[in-house]
Formats: sequence, C-alpha cells, structure tokens
Amino acid sequence: MIAREQVTVSTSGRGTYDLGHEVRRIVAASGISTGTCHVFIRHTSASLMLCENADPDVMRDLETFMSRQVPDGDPDYLHTAEGPDDMPAHVRSVLTQSDLNLPVVDGSCALGTWQGIYLWEHRHAPHSRHIIVTVTGE
Repeated sequence: MIAREQVTVSTSGRGTYDLGHEVRRIVAASGISTGTCHVFIRHTSASLMLCENADPDVMRDLETFMSRQVPDGDPDYLHTAEGPDDMPAHVRSVLTQSDLNLPVVDGSCALGTWQGIYLWEHRHAPHSRHIIVTVTGE
C-alpha cells in the first residue's frame, strides 16, 4: 500500500519550520500500520532535519554553527545570481539532508521523545517550499 501527499510550506526566510504535525497527519490518514515514511524536499536551497524539539536554543545554535561554516557573501563564491546568500544556501543544503526515512509503527512515525521533523530554510527571502511525503507499508 502507498500513500503520497505534497505539502507546501511558506517560509518567512532563514530559519526552521516544524513539519511534524503535517507528517504525522499524512501518516495517520494513510491507513498504513507498519512501514516507512519518506519525506523529500524539492529544493536546493532548503533542507530537512530530524532534530531536538524541546529547546529552541538548539535551532539557534545550529544556525550559529552553520553561519560560521558557510558564511553569506564569501568572496570565493562565483554563484551569486540571487544575492550573497545564494551559494551559501546551496552549500548548506548539500551539507544537510534533502530527505528523511522514518519507520511507521502502529500507524504513526516511531520518533524518539525529543525528535522533531523540520524544514530548514537557508535563504533570507520568503519562499514557498514543496515537500513530498510518501508512506509505504501495510
């Protein structure tokens, strides 16, 4: 059995956006009790992450870390067609993940207590991001 749905998230710029509610809703609606939930983002300047969901300082610290590793406006980057955050956003997405695979057990994602599912927007400008959620199993 397969269920698939596309979710659109409107971002307000760089930061993290909780996808957990939408993914859980899709898994529950699929009617699949045991299987896999695959989450895929259709973009090259945003990514997905499975991360701590209790303390918002974790998200700020991740952004601080990434800003140091991949700073905006680095003069070594040639690809700046859409501004100083253009190439850094692509590098950030390559260093992170474009998809997640989650186990489905008893009709829901088998996440740990402190795990959350997030879209990580790497651009400063608002964007409309499209995520495909596919649930397979029985």
